[in-house]
This record gives sequence, C-alpha cells and structure tokens, in this order.
Amino acid sequence: MSITVGPDLSKFEDQDQLDKVIRICLLQLSPSTLPPTVPPSTSHTRLRGLVSMDPFSSKISIISTSSLTLIASVFPSALSTPRLPSLFQGVGKKVRITARFSTVGGESGSADTARDPRGFAIKLRTEEGNWDWVFNNTPIFFIRDPAKFAHFIHTQKRNPQTHLKDPDAFWDYLGQNPESIHQMMILFSDRGTPDGFYQEHGYSGHTFKWCKADGSFVYVQVTCRADGGFKTLDDATATRLSGENPDYGTQQMFEAIEAGNFPSWTVYIQTMTPAQAEQFRYNILDLTKVWPHKEFPLRPIGKMVLNENPQNYFAEIEQVAFSPSHLVPYIEPSADPVLQSRLFSYPDTHRHRLGANYQQLPVNAPIVPVANFQRDGPMAFVNQGNRPNYQCSFQPLTYAGRPGHMDASVNDRERDAKHENFINGAWRYLSVISELDFEQPRELWARVWNDQERETYVKNVSGHFKNVKSAEVKARQLSVWAAVDQGLSDRIADAVGHPHVAPLKCISAAEVLNFRHNIGAGSNQ
Repeated sequence: MSITVGPDLSKFEDQDQLDKVIRICLLQLSPSTLPPTVPPSTSHTRLRGLVSMDPFSSKISIISTSSLTLIASVFPSALSTPRLPSLFQGVGKKVRITARFSTVGGESGSADTARDPRGFAIKLRTEEGNWDWVFNNTPIFFIRDPAKFAHFIHTQKRNPQTHLKDPDAFWDYLGQNPESIHQMMILFSDRGTPDGFYQEHGYSGHTFKWCKADGSFVYVQVTCRADGGFKTLDDATATRLSGENPDYGTQQMFEAIEAGNFPSWTVYIQTMTPAQAEQFRYNILDLTKVWPHKEFPLRPIGKMVLNENPQNYFAEIEQVAFSPSHLVPYIEPSADPVLQSRLFSYPDTHRHRLGANYQQLPVNAPIVPVANFQRDGPMAFVNQGNRPNYQCSFQPLTYAGRPGHMDASVNDRERDAKHENFINGAWRYLSVISELDFEQPRELWARVWNDQERETYVKNVSGHFKNVKSAEVKARQLSVWAAVDQGLSDRIADAVGHPHVAPLKCISAAEVLNFRHNIGAGSNQ
C-alpha cells in the first residue's frame, strides 16, 4: 500500500488508521551482510526502482551522487507518476540501519555518563540511497545561528593554555547567547545524564520538508522514543560511574544486544503545513524551540530495533560517516540556517577524516550502485570502469530533475511566493533575543517539572556554576535565569553566594509577532 506524503497526511485523525497507512519497520544493518560496493560486471541491478543498469557499462542511465542522491535520468517518463520514497511504499517495509551513539563534548574514551548532549545518528539503507538521521537526544540545541557554532564548541572544550575544562568560558558563552537557555535547562536536569545510550530518545531537532510531486509539502520533525522509556542517572551516580566504569553506556548496549534484549524505539513524526507555520507563535526555523504536542501531536510511523552488534568496531562504527545532506527523494531540508550549514560541513569533515572516497567504504556505500562523474583519488575501490567521466556528445543525457523537487508546470507560484516571503522574514529575527526565547524554558520550570525536578536542577547547575571566577560572567548568566523566572535566578544566586540580579532586558514578544503579521499582510497586497 502506498501513502501520500504532504498536506494530505494531516487528514488522518484516527491514530489506528494512520498506523495502518504509514507503518514502517527499521532493523539494524549487519555490516557483515553488506553487498559488495559494486556488483559483478555481469549483473544488472535495479537502481532506485526506476531503470536497470550495468554498473560497468558505458551506457549511463542514471547520474547520482556517491550517497545515491538522484541527479539525472535518460528516462524522464519514469518520474511522471507521483510517488513516495520506497521506504513508505507498503505496511511492514523494512530497511537495514547502522546506528552510532556518542557524547558531544568529550574526546574518544571519555566517560559515557558525562553531563553532555548525546549524538543519536542512524543511517537508513533504502533502495533509493542512504538516508541519514543525524539527531541528538534533546529536541532543541544551544544555537540557531550557524556562525556561532565554532565559538560554542570551543567554549565546551579545553582551555588552550591549561588544557582543562574552563567553567568561565562555558558560562561566558551561554550568558552572551541567551537563546541557549532552553537547552541548558534540559542539560542540567537529570536528562543531561541518561542511563546509557539506548534508554534515551532521539530528536531531529531540525525541521525537514516532506514533499509531493506537485511541489506541496509539510514541515516535519522526527522523534524516536525509547520503548523502555527515557531513563536517567542522578548527578552523584553519573559522577561515580565516570570513575568506576567510563564505558558504562557502551558496555550496557553491547551486552543487552548480545543477550537478545534488543533496544527498540518507536518512530514518530510531527507535521505542520506552511499555513500553520506562518501562524505558529515561534519561528519554524528556530532550533531552540519545540513544537508543542497539543498543537502538533506525535504520530507513530514505525519501529527501530537494534538486533546485532558490530563485528569490528573500527570498520563499522569509527568509519561510518553521517550527514544531514544524505536524503532520499521527496525528503528535503528546510531553510533552518543551522541545518543548511550542516549539509556541507559534515561531508567536508568526512573527506578530511576518512579521505575523498569515504563513501566507497562498505559501511558508507549505498546498497545499490552509483553512477556519476567522480573518479580517482586515494582509496578508490570502485572507479566505474570505462564509463566516460564527463558529459560527452556521443552519449548525451536528458535531465529529468530529482524526484520531489517542485514542478513549475503544476506549482502554485502565488502560494509559494507568499511563503518564501515569510521564510525570508523569519531569518531576520534568528539572532535577536526576545521574550519569546524565555517562554518555553519558563513553561519547563514552572509547569512541566515538579518540585523535586526543580530542586535537582538548581543543585546540578549550581554545582557547576559555582566554579566560575568572573563576577561579570556570573551576573550576566543570573540575569538570563531571571528572565525565565526570578525565583529560579535567586535560588541559584543564593547557592553560589552571589547577589540577586534583575532580568535580562530584551525586545518584546509583541514586536516579533507584529513583524511576522506585517510580512503576511504585505505579501497579500
């Protein structure tokens, strides 16, 4: 059974009906069962379900990137019928995956239980290429402006002189960039120290676009919820395990899989139409905000199960390369600037870390052959035989465009021009601090957490914050907490022996919302 990805998805109000329509099942890839990077020259392989090709033939049928993102085809009629990624064509569809979990701030070999966000990366090996989910275990992040990323990471690493972690640099950055407060509150709750790697959730954080052939789309965020629940460690236990067993999370997952207690997650999506995005109180491109479940409910679409351990950790885990740019047809990135920056920065890093032909490594190669003009370079396992490495006149190509891209002949230009105008305006306020930045952290503090969770947060954050030496850094960060809740700031100030401070001044929520309203009004004139 096929499904529709696009605005029609929002019509399914009955959860059981939705389950039947878009249920998928994801299983862990066993790298030992990977097919050869390229099949024997005598074979003919179905590529993307569109055309057959001989991977060593001089007759090119398809052009793709090395991760199998389709670029061109000599069979444009093959794309004439609206279709979905093969992953969603049929209830019970299964694909193999490779998963890697990690901390963010620590070096290789650092403690698994350190207070730190966790990387939650999944490579789905579909018939149409690799689709990478480069997620975290929190639904938001510290930044929404990619230009700040290097500065942020430097402050979380070691001091260049002492080679020690630097609390002053850590809090100096956060205080100067108050949009980080939401993530920082989650980090210093017990969710900042999850009980291993498989008893935690995974979140796309970024917004993606799931498209139809007519150019319409919905915005989507993906959530993977651990079937056993999100389990955490208190600060004392996490600290103790850091010394007693720094590999606690790695050992826990390996032994669970070996014993047949396979970790599993239920995969959900949240959907938002462009019209809803224009009316949403928060910026659709803002990585520091969540989509409330009451407005945009979680919709189950499948199951992810890890059922086999790697046979060689270096070959199958250390060498795996994830990138948000590894997408499949009809799945597109949004204009989120942090996501846009990751699209190119991840492959660039992989070329430095693993080499120019890193996508030919068995753990990174798609399950079907690729065809493009890329040749040579170090470690070129597959060089595509005698196929021309340029667009030659005696072997012309007819470009059909990538599936899922907007078709100008059916596209609603007026609709899209209006929404693009809105998106362009949304960029303007991503580096502005407003009252909107403190609403969700305030909700977390005042209504989501109970008294014990509030007490835990104050204790955890004060234990780290008390090590700051600079009075200026302390006062600035306390003003950020005061903008969330004055009582919260005062409790932390008392815990570290600092005078109470007034809330940080920022522009009003009304100014931001009025600007958005004016964008919409102007586009209709």
